[in-house]
Amino acid sequence: MGTFDTLRQEADAIISHYEERRAAMLPVLRLVQERLGAITTEAEEWVAQFLQVAPSHVHEVVTFYSLYHQQPVGTCHIQLCRNIACALRGAEGCLAAVSERLGIGPGETTPDGRYTLSTVECLCACEMGPVAQVNDRYVGPLSPELIETLIRAPESLPAMPLRFRGAVGLAEPVLSKRFSFQDSEAIETYLRDDGYQSARRSLTELAPDQVIAEVTKSNLRGLGGAGFPTGKKWAFVLKDASKPHYLVVNADEGEPGTIKDRYIITKDPHRLIEGMIIAAYATGCRKAYIYIRGEYVEPTRILQQAIDDAYKYGFLGRRIFNTSVDLDVVVHRGAGAYICGEESALLESLEGKKGFPRLRPPYPAISGLFASPTVINNVETLSCVPTIIQKGGESFAKLGFGKSGGTRLFSVSGHVRKPGLYEASHGVTLRELIDAAGGVPEGRRLKAVIPGGISAKILRADEIDVRMDFDSLLAAGTMAGSAGVIVMDDTTCMLDALWYAAKFFAHESCGQCSPCREGTGWLFKIVDRIRKGEGRVQDLDSLLGIAGNMEGRTICVFADAAAWPVQSYIAKFREEFEFHIREGRCNVRSEDG
Repeated sequence: MGTFDTLRQEADAIISHYEERRAAMLPVLRLVQERLGAITTEAEEWVAQFLQVAPSHVHEVVTFYSLYHQQPVGTCHIQLCRNIACALRGAEGCLAAVSERLGIGPGETTPDGRYTLSTVECLCACEMGPVAQVNDRYVGPLSPELIETLIRAPESLPAMPLRFRGAVGLAEPVLSKRFSFQDSEAIETYLRDDGYQSARRSLTELAPDQVIAEVTKSNLRGLGGAGFPTGKKWAFVLKDASKPHYLVVNADEGEPGTIKDRYIITKDPHRLIEGMIIAAYATGCRKAYIYIRGEYVEPTRILQQAIDDAYKYGFLGRRIFNTSVDLDVVVHRGAGAYICGEESALLESLEGKKGFPRLRPPYPAISGLFASPTVINNVETLSCVPTIIQKGGESFAKLGFGKSGGTRLFSVSGHVRKPGLYEASHGVTLRELIDAAGGVPEGRRLKAVIPGGISAKILRADEIDVRMDFDSLLAAGTMAGSAGVIVMDDTTCMLDALWYAAKFFAHESCGQCSPCREGTGWLFKIVDRIRKGEGRVQDLDSLLGIAGNMEGRTICVFADAAAWPVQSYIAKFREEFEFHIREGRCNVRSEDG
């Protein structure tokens, strides 16, 4: 154990941030892997002894999350995204090119130990597709020239730019206002733009209930996907609980087609921190955890620097603004599991366990993190809060549409001329967003659109005159979800599109519930068989039957999310699926894929 003893001081420092020793599981495992190159059986035993848990508990965590590996990888680890947004822009060709140049397939390492090639489901850099992660850096969009650099001199790969495209139909943007500022992530520029004044006003002039009332008037809804009213969620938290209250920020952005949280964290992290201060004050929280996606290495660095600076300026820590309010913030990196975007699975992961969703009730507001009252909001939701306090809830509500107040960030990817991030009111139509993104490439026609991330039911080209608020999309038979808009033109094979969705859900199911564990696997196997030209007449009805039997029969809505693409793709493009089964081939194959 001598090798591991050198890690003990760093591991002790990690543990000091957590209320329970086991909660440090993920960061301690990351520390071990970074220092030793892999998490071996011996390493698992050391971590178990250090965290005072059974070795079997450590092993189940290591094997649950995709970012841990039990064997060393090459000096240059290339991970190519194979999900739908990247596939629409040629990811399969890029994978073939890299594989041919290196002489290895996915999951293999070159004989000299220099390169390991892997595929991943989604890096949430969909606007830059096709994209790869090379060690800790995002690289894209991949091109023959960039692939050549990747093979010959990966250390000289250029930094991947951000593609914020602007506000659509807004006199003044809210969330993206500072994205174009130089050094927008720095606390000095944030302070020059009246930063932290909304937090100061909340803590020194308003009572917690007044803050909640203002947020309630704003019609701010959860922008992570569920759309639950934020003010109502805050009001649910027990006021007289004897246990401490926790604020948990869901920054585990993992829905294919979605890129918004990465932009906020990278370009305006202090807006998020200020929103956290206000939320924590309103709900009585003195400790906050930001659960950020493990792949987001550079955003994590920027966020941690912003938090450190906020401490230095007295905006975090003890007696903020010379009041009795305290708030400590810990950044906690995930380890690669889409299911941890589900709030109760996130809490399990944050406590150092597998990301298994919890049975509810009790709900997190009553018993959440460490069995204590917990508020969970995503990055974009909390980033709206400073503006609500600054301009008033009613003013914010008027920026939106119907029961969805304010604006939101829309990720637009796939077959558009200007993929990227756009800010707009909830009242914007899907057609207006696609037009703002330049429409589909010249000579092509729009075929279908996923309006809210890969879970959302698909819309045909004749269904895009729909507003993008939660209720309008629900009435149209789909959902706003994470606002990840994936556009497909007439070169897209809808069986291919469903294959990528089914593959994703089969890969990401946590396996806790039988209908989901078995159902997602069955769905993918049948879709894969049809794609290989081996479809059977009864396959479409079988797919619909399996999907229907998955809905509403599991602990969380993952199974439902896996069923919805199957149901909507077949319902709206059944003739195309029947052709595949009847003829054993595709007559629409995308020229990119």
